[in-house]
Amino acid sequence: MMQTLDLKSLSLREVNSNLQGSPQKIDWMIKNPMGRHAIAVGLDNSINVKIDGSVGYYCGGMNKKANIVVNGSVGPGVAENMMSGTVQVKGNASQYAGASAHGGILIIEGNSSSRCGISMKGIDIIVQGNVGHMSAFMAQAGNLVICGDAGDALGDSIYEANIFVIGKVKSLGADCVEKKMEKSHKNLLKKLFMKAKIDNMEVEGFRRYGSARSLYNFNVDNANKY
Repeated sequence: MMQTLDLKSLSLREVNSNLQGSPQKIDWMIKNPMGRHAIAVGLDNSINVKIDGSVGYYCGGMNKKANIVVNGSVGPGVAENMMSGTVQVKGNASQYAGASAHGGILIIEGNSSSRCGISMKGIDIIVQGNVGHMSAFMAQAGNLVICGDAGDALGDSIYEANIFVIGKVKSLGADCVEKKMEKSHKNLLKKLFMKAKIDNMEVEGFRRYGSARSLYNFNVDNANKY
């Protein structure tokens, strides 16, 4: 049976306290989120959370194990510092989606704004629309899959994360280059789409971007690039 929490009658603290103290494998519905910030943060249990509407900053931040679905759009920092589990956004995402996240999967069915995947450390992010400028800035590990177009400075100062893009790339950031798309990378994409339950996306046509590894150590000849 699904448990309901209504932000018209409960405080944000009460809602998050119920979720954080919930037994395993319980389904929750959050009604009337009204763009509130920090909904469903710090979850450390295997529960399913559906949020019926759009939310503000940091929804699903520090998530571990929980599966969170937002039936709307999200403000900045969705799934920030997520460790595991799933966050799925049915609408669009604002800035720095998935920032510094270490694991789990973030699925954005619409577009994502600037700095999507900034400093990502192992998360898998799938954006079914476009991403804004400086996405995957300083991305260290994980995979950013862009099923639309990418803005300026994609992958600026990237480390060892993979970026997969099927649309246009406005420009690449410092030390980010196009790399060969091996069979192993196509298999990885297929697994990610299966995990995200995206059945209608072909992996042919995706291009891979990553680090040229020329900025790992300071070199005076590259001083103008730092």
